[in-house]
Amino acid sequence: MLDEANDRYRAPALDKGLDILELLASTDESLTQAEIAKALNRSPNEIYRMLDRLVRRSYVARIMGDRYELTLRLFSLAHQHPPVRRLVSQALPIMRSFCKTAEQACHLAVYDRGRVVVVAQMDAPSYWSYSIRVGARVSLYNTGSGHVLLAFATPQERAMMEAEREDQAEDKLRPDGLDRRLVQIRRDGYEVMPSVQSEAVYNLSAPILGPNDTAIAALTCPFLPRIDRPNVPGREEVLAILLATTRELSTALGRGEGSA
Repeated sequence: MLDEANDRYRAPALDKGLDILELLASTDESLTQAEIAKALNRSPNEIYRMLDRLVRRSYVARIMGDRYELTLRLFSLAHQHPPVRRLVSQALPIMRSFCKTAEQACHLAVYDRGRVVVVAQMDAPSYWSYSIRVGARVSLYNTGSGHVLLAFATPQERAMMEAEREDQAEDKLRPDGLDRRLVQIRRDGYEVMPSVQSEAVYNLSAPILGPNDTAIAALTCPFLPRIDRPNVPGREEVLAILLATTRELSTALGRGEGSA
């Protein structure tokens, strides 16, 4: 983060608008103008004009008379960014094939400013599925996707990723032995771990590799065992399908020919 005292090119109005967007993005509930002003330690009058502009530009919506929430405009802009658009465009047909073969859901995640962000998701073909919504931001430390992205980063990238985490209070959640675990994941080429969020679910995660064998994304299957259909693929079989899928995606997205 820039030291504000030494930042010669500050744009206070822009900072104010970005503060509002980041605040609304961090909460699941709409906020009043007074609540926004209090959270940002500003006066309601300071916030009013900026909120009005954000509403007029469709970044923020006014609901229930006096409450504000984010629209999907920022989400849409993010997906117009060429690398993300190309990644999702190339991945979706291959992800669909995985779900059909494995009879499980899957999601595609990338690293963004200290968090893992889900950029694409595909449901299982049956009525029963466990999935995570597109746009969800999850931890580097307690998800299969996060472990894979850390394991397949260079040491310099990994140090930057951990330093950049937005919620520094999360330090206490760094698992003991994580470094050893990341070495093992890099060696195996995948992560298999019980979900920290849901019982009976296992995260099966593997990297989509770019040049130099660094991960540009992680593909994760939140594997949910089916006891009503004994002939569906089991966990080991689904893992093998997942690894074949990530190899195909790595090739489709231009992994260097010299990579192993």
